[in-house]
Amino acid sequence: MPAKKSNRESKAALHERAQQILARLIQLYPEPRCALNHGNAFELLIATILSAQCTDERVNIVTADLFRKYRKPVDYVNAQLAELEQDIRSTGFYHNKAKNIQGAAQTIVEKHQGKVPQTMDELHALPGVGRKTANVVLGNAFGIVSGIVVDTHVTRLSQRLGLTKEDNAEKIETALIPLIPETEWINFSHRLIAHGRQVCNARKPLCGQCKLADLCPSAAG
Repeated sequence: MPAKKSNRESKAALHERAQQILARLIQLYPEPRCALNHGNAFELLIATILSAQCTDERVNIVTADLFRKYRKPVDYVNAQLAELEQDIRSTGFYHNKAKNIQGAAQTIVEKHQGKVPQTMDELHALPGVGRKTANVVLGNAFGIVSGIVVDTHVTRLSQRLGLTKEDNAEKIETALIPLIPETEWINFSHRLIAHGRQVCNARKPLCGQCKLADLCPSAAG
């Protein structure tokens, strides 16, 4: 039985434990997928912008109507900002999100011929697009491995599992990258997110049902 992480865990031991965690996650969630509903790269970009400080479930409810109303980037450019704000109001922070969505759409139309760019730098230059959003779009829309998506679930589980003590998303990503094979960077986030929703939830983790408990320094009991 693998030993739980201690304060003296070596880099080699941490790496080995991370591989065991990954192997079990693969068994538990063999077909991971992005939880945000989308039909193309631009819809995924919009959905990811909306997902900030909002649940994926709420975003999917909102985008079901939004993506029928606005089909292309130019549709968002031509929309009345106040109307767009009301369309996305229930996702929270709708003033900033509407402004960013419209700005991103305008940049895509004016600088990228209406197509979502496929590089980290170009995506990061779009209004409202940080590294997390760029990683989501590159990995899930284009299959481009650019890093590990770090959302609230990945943050929580990475800390609980003792894979990092960092709080900053980019520092968490930096800590995870050497522990996880590049071929798993995209799916690792999906698997952790699924486990966070089903077992290791924020308020009351189900440690007694967790298949990772013996590898987790935070497991109760």
